[in-house]
Amino acid sequence: MVDDTVRAAYSDLHELYIEVCGFPAAVDPVDSGFVLRHLTEGPVLDLGCGPGHFTHILTEAGIAARGLDMVPEFIEHARATYPGIAFDIGSLRAVDAPDGSVAGLLSWFSLIHLPPDQLPAALTEFRRILRPGGRLVVGFFTDETAVEPFPHRVTTAYRWPVDMFADALTSVGFTELDRLTFASDTSRPYGALAVT
Repeated sequence: MVDDTVRAAYSDLHELYIEVCGFPAAVDPVDSGFVLRHLTEGPVLDLGCGPGHFTHILTEAGIAARGLDMVPEFIEHARATYPGIAFDIGSLRAVDAPDGSVAGLLSWFSLIHLPPDQLPAALTEFRRILRPGGRLVVGFFTDETAVEPFPHRVTTAYRWPVDMFADALTSVGFTELDRLTFASDTSRPYGALAVT
């Protein structure tokens, strides 16, 4: 199963991941600015929070936030590093939250390992827990022409054309508010969408 493979792969590399990119200063200000422009009130659930650095950024901005991740080592690190924030082990495919219970959702690169045919179910789960008028911000790797797998350092991931990812969100009832696209010579092209 994809979740078991992804969990095991991140568990094996959790120390390196935390060292390289799992801390607040590693987040590009353009990315945090985009997220904070759209997630302005809580509660916010950071789905696939990793070691908790973006959850911390949200909390420091005055937004009530909680982190969720399926990798126990990430949750252990997050709890130790940010003791004032709630972090739980769980799956973004079946979130332990009531219908319409959160004002915001952040899914920053937490859907990248899902095969394309499994994305709609995850987005439907996000829609279930988001209150009417709430916002979801999702970050993902991009491709100009097609959904493509690629050999991510941890395990296979997928690139999406931004319009196709936006269509996937629209197909489960979201409405696009804003988008961010970024490409450079030093990183993989990526994008972000804010929807309601």
